[in-house]
Amino acid sequence: MTQVIDKYELSNGMVLLGERMEAVASAAFGFTLPAGAAAMPEGCCGAANVIADWTFRGAGERDSRQLGDALDGLGLHRSTSVGSAHIAIGAALEASNLSKALELYGDVILHPRLTDEQFSPARQLAIDGIKGLDDDPRQKVMLKLRERFYPRPFGRSTAGEISELEKLTPEITRQIVSETFTPAGAIFSVAGKYDFKAVADCIEKMFGGAEKVEPQSQLTADKPGLYRYIHNDGAQVHIGLMTPTVGYGDKDYYNARVTVAILSGGMAARLFTEVREKRGLCYAVGAKYHALKEMAGIACYAGTTPDKAQQTFDVIVNEFRRLADGISEEEIQRAKVGLKSSLVMQSESSSSRAGGIAGDYYMLDRVRSLDEIKNEIDKTSVDSVLGFLQSNRFENFTVVTIGPKEIKVG
Repeated sequence: MTQVIDKYELSNGMVLLGERMEAVASAAFGFTLPAGAAAMPEGCCGAANVIADWTFRGAGERDSRQLGDALDGLGLHRSTSVGSAHIAIGAALEASNLSKALELYGDVILHPRLTDEQFSPARQLAIDGIKGLDDDPRQKVMLKLRERFYPRPFGRSTAGEISELEKLTPEITRQIVSETFTPAGAIFSVAGKYDFKAVADCIEKMFGGAEKVEPQSQLTADKPGLYRYIHNDGAQVHIGLMTPTVGYGDKDYYNARVTVAILSGGMAARLFTEVREKRGLCYAVGAKYHALKEMAGIACYAGTTPDKAQQTFDVIVNEFRRLADGISEEEIQRAKVGLKSSLVMQSESSSSRAGGIAGDYYMLDRVRSLDEIKNEIDKTSVDSVLGFLQSNRFENFTVVTIGPKEIKVG
């Protein structure tokens, strides 16, 4: 069946995208709002997390309890995330409740109550989330890694900084909400069972009057040094490293994704085999492609012991670099099967498709069909991947480690 993407654009720049899925009885939707970590003013790192919670603590005629009850009464599976560029809020639900859910989310975006009484618990929740990272050093090291890899403000921590959150006030945060948490320039996406005309009419009625907002220029600063060590007295060393690669819309994007799958696409992938199985250097190792609109990288994590940390790091870097020396047809085919399997699973989830079409549009100004993605994966070969690797050698690594002692980098 031909994949059709519905599209409608409001005069204020808000874009509506939809993909109908005939085989499901659910619908999933998301508002991708230009209020991510990088959009926060200097000195307000973490404000996006406060906003993502505070705006749901009462909206329109409903206080916090009444709004929560109304959302729960529709059987919503809610989702909220803070990224570098956006706050994404949305839900999956039984399709017949879609219009009611959109009305509630319209109040959250346009008419949040933002009371002083509800500000403190929202801010405290964000602070507690940062403190909780001490119990999750794997997540902490990767947050610190991206913060070091990307230039400011794009690498700004999506969790926030406690010192800056403690200084945040309701007045400052309300001003940030009015400037960033807006439908103007946002992306709305829906997937599953829906009537697009009805959805478009609903969104136009709610958000059509919002003023168009010109995007703010974001000053960038040079990246800090290539290595940061964070002392921790624990018995483990957590290693994060990241190296630049091609971006989302680059002609070699799919070659880069296949490369990552060869490195870390399962138990037969190179990192698992060479670092964990053959040498027994670590208990966990893996790599992922990570991209912002501005730039992209391949990020790798390894968890090990202090006596094996240096060797673990050295072997991982060597595995990255020796990819250009040769890869096998078996590795390519295994990587392609893994990528296409993930694609199939995503295609069966309305939530994944709603998120996918919004992400595509933000990155590419268009939505790729699933067939296009599959065909591009199929086009990759030993020669195309090697050509990419030889033209994009992994020479520079940004590194963060958490543990009782440092490692040598470079």
